[in-house]
Amino acid sequence: MASPGEAATKDSHVGKKKKEPPARYWQEVPEEGKDENKAEKDGEKPSLQKKQKTQKTKKRKQEEDQGDGKKFVSGKSDPFPGPAPLSKDRVQKFKRKDKVKKPRHQHFKLRDMMKRSEEASEMSQKQAARFDLLLPEDAGFLEGDEDEDTCTITQEDIAEAVDITSGAKYFNLKLSQFGPYRVDYSKTGRHLLLGGRRGHVACVDWQSKHLMCEINVMESVNDVKWLHSEAMYAVAQKKWLYIYDSNGIELHCIRKFNDVLRMQFLPYHFLLATASATGFLQYLDVSVGKEVAAICTKNGRLDVMCQNPHNAIIHLGHPNGTVTLWSPNQKEALVKMLCHQGGVRSVTVDKTGTYMVTSGLDKKLKVYDIRAFKPLKSYFLPAGASCLSLSQRGLLSAATGDIVQVYRDVWNAPVTKPYMAHRVRGSVWGLHFCPFEDVLGVGHGDGFTSMLVPGAGEPNFDGLDANPYRSAKQRQEWEVKALLEKIQPELISLDPTELGYVDHATFEQRHQDRVQALGYDPLAKEKFVPKYKKKGRSSAGSVEKRKKQVAHEDQREVIRKTVEDKMKMEKETKARVKKKAALSNQKSALDRFKK
Repeated sequence: MASPGEAATKDSHVGKKKKEPPARYWQEVPEEGKDENKAEKDGEKPSLQKKQKTQKTKKRKQEEDQGDGKKFVSGKSDPFPGPAPLSKDRVQKFKRKDKVKKPRHQHFKLRDMMKRSEEASEMSQKQAARFDLLLPEDAGFLEGDEDEDTCTITQEDIAEAVDITSGAKYFNLKLSQFGPYRVDYSKTGRHLLLGGRRGHVACVDWQSKHLMCEINVMESVNDVKWLHSEAMYAVAQKKWLYIYDSNGIELHCIRKFNDVLRMQFLPYHFLLATASATGFLQYLDVSVGKEVAAICTKNGRLDVMCQNPHNAIIHLGHPNGTVTLWSPNQKEALVKMLCHQGGVRSVTVDKTGTYMVTSGLDKKLKVYDIRAFKPLKSYFLPAGASCLSLSQRGLLSAATGDIVQVYRDVWNAPVTKPYMAHRVRGSVWGLHFCPFEDVLGVGHGDGFTSMLVPGAGEPNFDGLDANPYRSAKQRQEWEVKALLEKIQPELISLDPTELGYVDHATFEQRHQDRVQALGYDPLAKEKFVPKYKKKGRSSAGSVEKRKKQVAHEDQREVIRKTVEDKMKMEKETKARVKKKAALSNQKSALDRFKK
């Protein structure tokens, strides 16, 4: 017989459940009541399950949106939820285009495409504004001591004051045997091309002072120009135009381009524009080796030439004091401007395509606003300027004999003295600012001089467009992408923004020609013809009634559109009035003088 205590202990052991070990991550956690609800779950429809799932997802998203912010592992919420706010001025700096009026509802595909394009543009604009903070470099400048002019500071003093790497960028190459020299830097600013008047041509990696190639073409050289990369360059020799590679091997002799005096390369169009002594402006497509256009300017010898980097328009200076603007699509000049009383000696345009600077035999230096084709400033130089060049940051270099002067803000405020000045050996024949560097290359009768000009270059470069530190593999990849994205010469125009608009006049003319050819208007709305109905429903009265009903619907659509336009105009007017009132309410510092 078991004692009552032992029986109680047995009963208690029976009542207790055995503890199960905790489930591991590779084991499935058993769900409670799974067997009980199995029959019910089997009977549910799959569509109902999906519906409940989507409802749960929506509810969860709503709760997340309503919450104060993102929750971390610790359980705390983000005190600053969402992306960081951006100032309007910073976003406006990277604005690409204005919003275009969207078409009507029937063009739904076009509306969707335009909407996606606008969203992508806004996103890239905001991203660029955010990443603007991460740009590491700032543009430098030259600042003298008290009562000291910066133009009196010599290059030797600057080279001693800066670091060793920057100081090494000031150097002189004594090449008195084959001078004077034309100068050109590659798009990345890494490589230098020198062309001597007496046939000497050299390619140099000027930062490492590594000589890539050096040849003598045994005839006079008028101009040299890098092509799309540092692997090829063009040389305008006495008779014809030649193309060489970076090892000095002759690749092409283009005899169609004879007596070439000046050259400009359009990097995004892969076009080499040449101006000749015979008065012809010619365009060569270097990607396929074909002549795109040959234009007779009828203005005599062309030895003054530059390009507008903003819209790829070529500017030519002529002996009669005019500057003409040319495109490969037209045989006549787009614009003809009378700039000087004497012949034009040099022309240059800034990178935004807003300002043009010219110098002439009348010893004047003039600044023009190309948007309005009006002069802004005019300066008198005692000996005139033979060569001009503008940097990426808007510094203007002007060569007068053997003196090179650099000016700041020539279009914003009147300039009384130069920012910097330097004397070289021999008369200057070529000037070129190095991209992304505070360096000015000067080609003269005694060789080449690399000057230090603080604040000249753009401090931050676009690694996808012009990367000075790219490898050979990156250069090959960039070249393939640039060829795929090549802009056709037909798209070169004075205003590049016009490419996004429809030419309504041309469309209407084309439509009229089509109507005359077909004998009817294919785009006209068909006249409503009531359908014949039986059982007396096509009587004269019912047919007229149906016609009036359709006419009323068309009229209602026109009225609705008119009312919408009117409301939109009223809304814009109210917004303008509100903005004007807000500006007028702002207090000025001069208000205290009002009675």
